[in-house]
Amino acid sequence: MDELRTVKEAYGEPAPPTLREVTEARVRMFGEPPPGRARFGWRFKAGFGVVVAGAAAAVAIAATGSGRPASPPAPVDLGKQAVLAAAEQAEVQPTGNFWFYHGTMGRSFIVRSETGDYAIAAAPEEYFLRVGAEPGAGVGTYNRNLPSRPLTAQDEALWKKAGSPSKFKVWDGERLSTYDQSATRWRFWEPARKGDGGWVGGRTLEEAERLPTDPGELADLLSTGLLHFHLRAPEEKEKIKKERGIPEPRSVTPLDKLTVVAALLRTSPMPPTFRAGLMRALAAQPGVKAIDGVTDPLGREGVALAVDLKTTHVTAAQGAPAAERGDYGSRKEIVFDERTGEMLAVQTVLTRPGGPYRDREPGFVIRFRLALDSGWTDTKPKPPAKPPF
Repeated sequence: MDELRTVKEAYGEPAPPTLREVTEARVRMFGEPPPGRARFGWRFKAGFGVVVAGAAAAVAIAATGSGRPASPPAPVDLGKQAVLAAAEQAEVQPTGNFWFYHGTMGRSFIVRSETGDYAIAAAPEEYFLRVGAEPGAGVGTYNRNLPSRPLTAQDEALWKKAGSPSKFKVWDGERLSTYDQSATRWRFWEPARKGDGGWVGGRTLEEAERLPTDPGELADLLSTGLLHFHLRAPEEKEKIKKERGIPEPRSVTPLDKLTVVAALLRTSPMPPTFRAGLMRALAAQPGVKAIDGVTDPLGREGVALAVDLKTTHVTAAQGAPAAERGDYGSRKEIVFDERTGEMLAVQTVLTRPGGPYRDREPGFVIRFRLALDSGWTDTKPKPPAKPPF
């Protein structure tokens, strides 16, 4: 039975079902995890972040049984079920000749104005990465600066009310800085390593195929700080062993774990089975939580794996103006599109207003890396000529 098709027909064409909806349907119908499918070789499409759409859904419901109730039924972890469903999806998606990632990054600051304070996206940068699947296809990295701009439509209205200034003077957390609306052309960067070492850990395609996929093994590597060493290409690992010895296990914070995984998902093509195992490992880590109803700066809604950050203190001793002083809370998130499984953003959001963000609502995005497009293609991809904003 094709459960995804069944649920799609049940809900109608306009809105395809989410992985959570599919999983809930399975639980309600069968009261048990969905059966696994036969696995295929990894040379199938790993649509960017697709294996983690449900990982960020970490919610639980009570399974409904029949007969006389004797004790509370065991909870069914829908997040885990959705991860398994997403992993199945990833393993049967065809790839292409090139993997690419197109994104942008920046920070949000508050401009103080007599006509009303407004937020801007400051020092935004756009970047583009491509990696060939076959030997000799090569690696290409591009970046360009984008104009600083009002963050939302409401901020744009306040910016216009202030006279549409072309320069923005803001407190950036360390000093008063001025940002403008200048931009640059694309710059091409030669890869540090020549050849076919653009896969995760600087590996070749063949080396990447031998990466571990077991969530338990990956969780251990993530928890001991040895994941990056383990992912390195074999010759690089041998070089490190000779020069410095084998790295010792160390304590790793939840933030470190989330940051490492976010960077890998954002910048590295990898076998979908490894991607699935990696996200299962992160979702199971203590201190990493799942959050519903998350929105990125482009207004895209999704689910997230998140870690709470320490309270930020902004004081006079740091040179901060009076209007910026105070404390605020925040968290770091990896945001996924629940319907497609694609990674939408890595962002730091406000959880407790205060300091420079005293007049902002929880969920306000302080820092961001946005995925504009990513995936596989048979033709050599190029960075777009037109800026995204």
